[in-house]
Amino acid sequence: MAGDLVRTRVPGLLTAKGDRDMASEVDYAVERAVRDYLRDRTPDIAVLGEEEGITGDSRGDLLWAVDPVDGTANFVRGIPLCAFSLGLVRKGRSVVGVIDVPFLGTRYHAAQDIGAYVGDRRIHAGTTTDLRDAIVGIGDYAIGEGAESENRLRLALTERLADNVQRIRMLGSAAVDLAWVAEGKLDASIMLSNHPWDTAAGAIIAREAGAVVSDIDGTPHTFTSSATIASAPAITKEIAALIQETSQTTNSA
Repeated sequence: MAGDLVRTRVPGLLTAKGDRDMASEVDYAVERAVRDYLRDRTPDIAVLGEEEGITGDSRGDLLWAVDPVDGTANFVRGIPLCAFSLGLVRKGRSVVGVIDVPFLGTRYHAAQDIGAYVGDRRIHAGTTTDLRDAIVGIGDYAIGEGAESENRLRLALTERLADNVQRIRMLGSAAVDLAWVAEGKLDASIMLSNHPWDTAAGAIIAREAGAVVSDIDGTPHTFTSSATIASAPAITKEIAALIQETSQTTNSA
């Protein structure tokens, strides 16, 4: 339903949300449609959406996290790397996720202890064992207040990755990044941020596909993590070491 709405509607009026950040009419329309659907079927579960915040009783153990169009900047320019993302979080940890990439005709889904799938096909994280053979996705650079400070580490990390991996990719959609780690198209995804609407679905899909999903300090990824790092198991230690070394060097500079 949500993916169809994204695919069949044009971006329409844009609303500025801050420095170089925006939402389209489609973002709001899809989020409202999903909220209505979830309210009818799971009225006791609160919903956190990127555009309209949280509704319902947030004191419960369960929470839906929805991003109606992850990759709005791509969407409004006609770049097909954008996605609808819906994750169910239980006590801070994702347990169900759906990512629909409508312009590629692809839908990913996973549930805890059941596995990760694209359509009916089970998917698995990549088997790359050497960081120099890895294709690594990185999240967008920070914008808005404090961006210059936050981007010091991002830029330093980009430079270190350029020296140590096969290729770097910046796709512009956290959901697509995580889904492609799950499918083995990317060997790792490094996002030095964690907006639950962006990552709740992708975290469980990547994890169920066998990827390691963690915070910047290596602890398991949760709703309150500061970063979202997903990687194929065999290169997880190398990725973590590179991030920690870069962070220490940047902070001491």
